[in-house]
Amino acid sequence: MKLRIFTILLLVALLGSGCLMTRNRPGGGGAVHQTGKASWYGAAFQGKPTASGEPFNMNALTAAHRNLPFGTQVRVTNQNNGRSVVVRINDRGPFIEGRIIDLSRAAAGQIGMIDAGVVPVTLEILN
Repeated sequence: MKLRIFTILLLVALLGSGCLMTRNRPGGGGAVHQTGKASWYGAAFQGKPTASGEPFNMNALTAAHRNLPFGTQVRVTNQNNGRSVVVRINDRGPFIEGRIIDLSRAAAGQIGMIDAGVVPVTLEILN
């Protein structure tokens, strides 16, 4: 009984965390989606090496993700306004609980999140 309650509580916690990954695939084909919060980073990191080794460029459409392979193309959609941008993963992060992606300043500007700083997003892995 205690194990069943623990399992249910664990599932509720995972589902309520806002960091879910699902496959939208009828019969197994299609894109992978993740939902959660996005933040952005800019001038303080300009020119510094990213985890992939390339210099950070706040004016490029790039992003940091904890575990997607470098070079992965991801469509990021701001759930507050429906605007989206396609970014290339070239760095690791974010390392703040509840956040699933850190966008470059240029990418953040494209989806209208500069002033907000952190917004709810959906990620669609394109390749």
